Amino acid sequence: MGLMNHSSNDKLLFGFHAVMARLRQQPETIKIIYFDAARRDARLQGVLASARLVDCMTQAVDGKRLDQLTNHARHQGIVAFARAVVLQVRLDDILDTVAEPLLLILDGVTDPHNLGACLRSADAFGVDALIVPKDRSVNVNATVAKVACGAADTVPVITVTNLARTLEHLKERSVWCVAADSDGECLYDAELGSALAWVLGAEGNGLRRLTRERCDRVISIPMQGMVESLNVSVAAGICLAATQASRHHLHVERKQ
Repeated sequence: MGLMNHSSNDKLLFGFHAVMARLRQQPETIKIIYFDAARRDARLQGVLASARLVDCMTQAVDGKRLDQLTNHARHQGIVAFARAVVLQVRLDDILDTVAEPLLLILDGVTDPHNLGACLRSADAFGVDALIVPKDRSVNVNATVAKVACGAADTVPVITVTNLARTLEHLKERSVWCVAADSDGECLYDAELGSALAWVLGAEGNGLRRLTRERCDRVISIPMQGMVESLNVSVAAGICLAATQASRHHLHVERKQ
């Protein structure tokens, strides 16, 4: 059996995380799931069972066809085509419904690979939304979605016209705006348990002056090696992991 004809507007999803994220969130948008006919393990069977529950079309194909579809990316034996969707979320809706929101703000990040990797970190560490300015920022395109491996379907990306004004609005709503920069207080000593928005700039240029001035505090990641800076997606992952660790410790202390 041959493959379906697919529109250039269809979104390619591959790997268990990306396909399952779409199955859970918006199964009606999936047109078909292709899977490696030679793979019969429990993980794949679980995905196929989930697909049957929502009447999603599946088709077994040779693994080499999956290699061709994904340009030899690590597809794990599962590939899907789906309609492209964009999560529509208002910032105030999050602030009204989440007691202690965790936000990630990227200032001047124009590399789609960096944005995609930041989305993966945001998904992994429970970020409620990722915020980018309208100008000097990459949009969520096919490359971003591919690198994000499903996180573009789970983490809302909110585009704002004026980032400085957005930071002021967040502070008015009792959200701490924390800039990550090289000359701030040590991350290891910071308490990060309240409503929080991490603000990171692009590697090289860093944060714009006006953006940094609008933040409540500046925190730095201690560097012990020879490198002077980290990729923005790596820095974002470290900051978000530290935030969740701090919140976990506070939760344990409150229970005691």
